[in-house]
Amino acid sequence: MAVRGRGCFCPPMDMMRSEAMQLVQIIIPIESAHRTISYLGDLGLFQFKDLSAEKSPFQRTYATQLKRCGEMARQLRFFKEHMTKAGLSPSKNINAEADIDLDNLEVKLGELEAELIEMNANSEKLQRAYNELLEYKLVLETADEFFYKAESRAADQRMEFEAQNTDEGSSDIPLLLEQTPLWLAYLMVNILQEMSRDFSKQVKLGFTCGLIPREKSMAFERILFRATRGNLYLNQVAVSDPVVDPASGEKVEKNVFVVFYSGETAKNKILKICESFGANRYPFADEMGKQFQMIFEVSGRISELKTTIDAGLLHHDSLLQTIAYQFEQWNLLVKKEKAIHHTLNMLSMDVTKKCLVAEGWCPTFATKQIQDALQRATFDSNSQVGAIFQVLRSQESPPTYFRTNKFTSSYQEIVDAYGISKYQEANPGVFTIITFPFLFAVMFGDWGHGICLLLAALCLIVPEKKFSGQKLGDILEMTFGGRYVILMMSLFSIYTGLIYNEFFSVPFKLFGPSAYACRDLSCRDATTQGLIKVRRTYPFGVDPVWRGTRTELPFLNSLKMKMSILLGVAQMDLGIILSYFNAKFFGNSLNVWYQFIPQMIFLNSLFGYLSVLIIVKWCTGSQADLYHIMIYMFLSPTDDLGENQLFPGQKPLQIVLLLLAFIAVPWMLLPKPFLLKKQHAKRHQGQSDAPLHGTDDSVELEEHHDSHGSHGHEFEFSEVLVHQLIHTIEFVLGAVSNTASYLRLWALSLAHSELSKVFYEKVLLLTWGMNNVIIRIVGIILFAFATVGVLLVMETLSAFLHALRLHWVEFQNKFYEGDGYKFQPFSLAILNDDDD
Repeated sequence: MAVRGRGCFCPPMDMMRSEAMQLVQIIIPIESAHRTISYLGDLGLFQFKDLSAEKSPFQRTYATQLKRCGEMARQLRFFKEHMTKAGLSPSKNINAEADIDLDNLEVKLGELEAELIEMNANSEKLQRAYNELLEYKLVLETADEFFYKAESRAADQRMEFEAQNTDEGSSDIPLLLEQTPLWLAYLMVNILQEMSRDFSKQVKLGFTCGLIPREKSMAFERILFRATRGNLYLNQVAVSDPVVDPASGEKVEKNVFVVFYSGETAKNKILKICESFGANRYPFADEMGKQFQMIFEVSGRISELKTTIDAGLLHHDSLLQTIAYQFEQWNLLVKKEKAIHHTLNMLSMDVTKKCLVAEGWCPTFATKQIQDALQRATFDSNSQVGAIFQVLRSQESPPTYFRTNKFTSSYQEIVDAYGISKYQEANPGVFTIITFPFLFAVMFGDWGHGICLLLAALCLIVPEKKFSGQKLGDILEMTFGGRYVILMMSLFSIYTGLIYNEFFSVPFKLFGPSAYACRDLSCRDATTQGLIKVRRTYPFGVDPVWRGTRTELPFLNSLKMKMSILLGVAQMDLGIILSYFNAKFFGNSLNVWYQFIPQMIFLNSLFGYLSVLIIVKWCTGSQADLYHIMIYMFLSPTDDLGENQLFPGQKPLQIVLLLLAFIAVPWMLLPKPFLLKKQHAKRHQGQSDAPLHGTDDSVELEEHHDSHGSHGHEFEFSEVLVHQLIHTIEFVLGAVSNTASYLRLWALSLAHSELSKVFYEKVLLLTWGMNNVIIRIVGIILFAFATVGVLLVMETLSAFLHALRLHWVEFQNKFYEGDGYKFQPFSLAILNDDDD
């Protein structure tokens, strides 16, 4: 179907202009509202407007259902966290046949969550008890060993004491206690008491043992010493392996400690200090028999707890596997219901409270599909009343929608990154498909490097189905999205590389022998003179004989610089021509007569003329100095050109072109503001009921600068005049600066060629000329890394960014407004790609 603009009939082009949009209203019965929104979401061609914007989220009709969906989404996130911890991943197989009711799912998710929380709580309790028993067993074993050594030492001292003090009585015990450490005195007192049987002099010492984090052990010891004024004995033994702390569940390096003290006051102080330092205390028996019995009992309880914990983990994993099998299906259903109810909240309730009213944008080609979806929703929901579909008239600017595929979408994204095109203005994305990779290739011309880029692009394109279903990293995701851009850039790079005759900077005689040969045998190795033309001109690209000559760089510089100017002027002319098609499409004759025509005259009177001189010089082989011609065209237009004259009548032609360029500046500046003022005055004086020919939304946008086509501000002549002045100055200065900006094509092409030449001659050839195999291998490796890292990565990125700038600034500013907004339809198909 052809698209009819205001004042012209344009042939159909899917991407040249955005799809024709229409604002529609749908009146939906309450009983079929949910199914209707669901079917429209499956279709994905309707953008809803928020008709309840004045209401808060809690005042909307379906706030309760949204809250339920949010709670189920929270439960699913809870399940996913536990599946991630357990190393499980949700099953990708979604059972489309299973019809799950949202109410049943809500009950099931609640039960599963309660069961999982209970299992986690029980598991934590069991694990804590298990870790405490492990610590207890460690304390029992360490303390038992400590007391065994202490008792052995005490027995040795008793025998020594009996041998040396056979004539002394129990009255010497206090002196002994003063000269012996407390912990040893505790044992020796008991021994001496048994010997003397003097219970009236019995001294009773207490002790406590446990574990403390190693990092706190020094401070713990100092605080104990100060609190008891040194009236204690502390012994610490470092545990070799980290211990799982029962409270935190993390592995911590700890020390086993035993503290001996005397008196209740010291005991209370020690217990409080242990609590404040997070030390875990455990009971310990005095008798050896009870100690062995305690170790045996603790070991048995550890074994029982281990069996119980393993059984609980198996049940826990089995439950998570059941959840994982249906997780994706549940998650998709919850996302879908949440999106549907969020959309339902955007609808307004009819006064009868029996219907919902929806408004939104849709493409005109989708009218039949939307009506079919409404009929199916009515039938499937057994509604007695069908939905009503009607088209509305609106002054609001419609959204912009382009139908793209996997090839064109990346190019459209390049344009959209600059700005979304205004509704049905000319889309630069159509031309970007060719011009973007071509300008890139002009700067990256080397068919060897182009082949490498082609292989990289094929590595992304061939397995694209595999990559499409995976989540890639940010950089790889961006590269994969632009795989067809890379493909086109590589193909154009091969083409321009053949023109430049460079394969990793090496020229080849692919299209026949060189047109030049030596005059005689004496010039066989000459690179500066002695070459004469003996054949026809090299049929395609640069003659390989230029490589290595003294005039190679001046020749290539001249060629690429002039080529850059020709390409730049051609692309800028294309941009101005597209502004003409925009003006004709929107019926804006003011832009045709007072923008397009003077801009074309100004640009081509100067730089179009320069392009013609370049082509004439190439065709005639003239030695004329183009710099001199262009400079003195402004400084001395009436002077004789002399040897710089390229064709008859050049001097009067230059004068005419110069006058046209000067006339074009006020032509752009003055008429349009005054004509706009005149049209505005006529409209408000009632002399014309309809806008005059040449006034439309685009003109009013220029007057008011409103977004989305809204109009309401008063006409300000001074503002319009200043705006036109800025626009004129910008174009005049931009014509010069933009043309100079295209010289980056020459600069980057030269840099790429010279870098490639340096890597080839100074790395590869230099190392290959040596007789050492290792040096040759190192040279090949260095050349490969330099080529990939610098020329294939950094230079590719550099040329890409420069080509991007040339399109955004030099090309698109000639016609592209980019002040539209994107068509964002309600679609359930994109829910699979969302993480939230």
